[in-house]
Amino acid sequence: SSAAQTVCAVLTNAGYQAWFVGGCVRNALLGETVSDLDLSTDAHPDQVTALAKAAGLKVIPTGIDHGTVTILAENVPFEVTTFRKDVATDGRRATVAFADNMTDDARRRDFTMNALYADAAGLLADPLGGLPDLQARRIVFIEDADQRIKEDYLRILRFFRFYAWYGDPRQGPDPDGLAACAANIDGLKQLSVERVTSELLKLLSAPDPAPALASMASTGTLMAILPGAELASLAVLVHVEERAGLEPDPIRRVAILGGDPTDALRLSKEQTKTLDQLKTQMGHIETAYRFGATIGLDRLAIEAASIGQEIDPNLAQSIQDAANQTFPLKASDLMPNLQGPALGDALKAAEARWIASGFTLTKADLLD
Repeated sequence: SSAAQTVCAVLTNAGYQAWFVGGCVRNALLGETVSDLDLSTDAHPDQVTALAKAAGLKVIPTGIDHGTVTILAENVPFEVTTFRKDVATDGRRATVAFADNMTDDARRRDFTMNALYADAAGLLADPLGGLPDLQARRIVFIEDADQRIKEDYLRILRFFRFYAWYGDPRQGPDPDGLAACAANIDGLKQLSVERVTSELLKLLSAPDPAPALASMASTGTLMAILPGAELASLAVLVHVEERAGLEPDPIRRVAILGGDPTDALRLSKEQTKTLDQLKTQMGHIETAYRFGATIGLDRLAIEAASIGQEIDPNLAQSIQDAANQTFPLKASDLMPNLQGPALGDALKAAEARWIASGFTLTKADLLD
């Protein structure tokens, strides 16, 4: 894009390096969607800031302590980070120093597929030989897997998330990586619930997270972050979703895993509400009537997967119908004969009869 060329030129015209790195390079090579545009450079943040401002670009000091500034070009944000090397790590965050070369910068990253660099002309730099891993869709830790994990225990969950999104399930996960994850399971206790939740929901948003979760379960990782989770129906749910044309949804998948997600995870109010609605004891028709078609369909998919079946198209239609129903009685229809708690009870009983009739009873039927 012209914005990308502009930002790179600001640095290279002044004699500095400018390399796209990480997710944008990885996804471009895999033919996946590119979202975040991250650049690496040997220029220090104050130099990057001065050059960008001189070129009339807006600069935001987003992570200046970590060597990162964000440059806005044509309203597109570019995160520009100075080459760095780790000086010390504690399992959650690293103390970093600026580096003057790409290889040092590459060695502090997590997986070989994330240590690929590309310049503005599309020339690829692969300081650690990660390209063959990317092409074979292998998630391989850089150098020593055990050491990479001890630098930040979240990398255990990232290993499974990347496998879910980019790995080849026919090969299975990298054995060294898997063994290192299993050996470091206790380190997960150091992580904040927010970081764990964010990783798990990203993993569960993958088109088919079932193979990755099976590997997580085999290492003890799944039990460590979501005690009581059951995997039996997840792969069936993924199949049911595909057949019914339902988009992958992490909360629908959390619901079928069971366990006690509200204790183990830090979900938003909205996510917690959705989860409660999906786990209600009501039938799917009443669920759709009370909470809408989306929740009703999700509930139907979970029920179908739990018994190993696909969604019956007729049932899917009745879910849509149920969501569009309006209860024909109002409180005023039963007054003044009934008041207070008795009125509420009578309305509830009438509504239950109406739902049980498949919404066929009319106002007159209900008043009888």
